[in-house]
Amino acid sequence: MSDIYRIEPLPAQLSPERTARLAKVEAATLGHYLHAGFVDLGIRPLLGEARVAGAAVTVQIAGADSTLLYHAMDRVRPGDILVIDRAGDKTHACWGGFMAAVAKIRGLAGVIIDGAITDPAAIIAAGVPTWARQTSAITTKLLNLGGGFNVPVSIGGVAVTPGDAVLADDCGVVVIPQSRIDRLTEIALKDQEEEGGWIERLQKGEMLQDLVDIRAMLAKNGMEGAGV
Repeated sequence: MSDIYRIEPLPAQLSPERTARLAKVEAATLGHYLHAGFVDLGIRPLLGEARVAGAAVTVQIAGADSTLLYHAMDRVRPGDILVIDRAGDKTHACWGGFMAAVAKIRGLAGVIIDGAITDPAAIIAAGVPTWARQTSAITTKLLNLGGGFNVPVSIGGVAVTPGDAVLADDCGVVVIPQSRIDRLTEIALKDQEEEGGWIERLQKGEMLQDLVDIRAMLAKNGMEGAGV
């Protein structure tokens, strides 16, 4: 392709074992101790209860053109998460029922679009979990105007490097460098297991005070005489 396109090699995928473990983590669990990597909350899931994890394959296309998306969809692999940077365009839908059907055939784990989609019912029917900002009847065209494939992009205010891990569910989308996945997964799964144990204890009649020493925390800040 000409110099209006930048095409880079596909990144390494996550192993099936790492993917399966990360997919057990809730995005909100990571939100307890991470402050960066969460995409703008305006990017919402079409399938409410879906959770996906995998390595990011990136596409950057601007405005009314989606030519490069066709190129990308012949190269994505089963288990990839396609991350589409629309370069600020929120009007033209680059993704609809047809592309969702292709995504199903290709085995994509999920699609994250910082922009609009069309044909939401058809996308849902195809069954590939998809996150996007909004719907639009105005679609992109094959204008051959350029773009990037497997290049660093920005999605919902978060920088994404091809190969970064993406975890997405009904609470949000978080991007994690692969070097941090194993430690974060270990901490998050332990926290989720502990929380489940806390609920069981509360069901048996224990108080929150029995789980966390709230009285001591309040007393430390001058609440000794407040009946806590």
